[in-house]
Amino acid sequence: MDVVDFWVRSWTSDDLASARKLMTVDVEVEWNFDAPVDDEEMLQVLHRVAAFADGVTVVARTDAIDGSALIYDLAGPFGTARLVEFLGVEENRINEVRHVYDVTAIDRFFPGLYLN
Repeated sequence: MDVVDFWVRSWTSDDLASARKLMTVDVEVEWNFDAPVDDEEMLQVLHRVAAFADGVTVVARTDAIDGSALIYDLAGPFGTARLVEFLGVEENRINEVRHVYDVTAIDRFFPGLYLN
């Protein structure tokens, strides 16, 4: 799926303006952090990951007709954390984003990542 490829390239290179253009106006966003989330907050966290991480690598990807599931390694200066991302795609736009983070590793290796 071209939209998923473009999404990954956009946010991992910290091009949030391009990532934002891929999302529908009413995109549904969820994550497992103990903090509320909307699309803007999620993009800010992705910005912080892209800016702080030594590297972001897609280690697995499964595509379906209506989206993709991706597993990322987020390499930080002190260790690596995992992110699993589920994307819903409709008419070449992302209408759902679900993030499941390894919260223990995020808190250890990316302290304060999701705090305002």
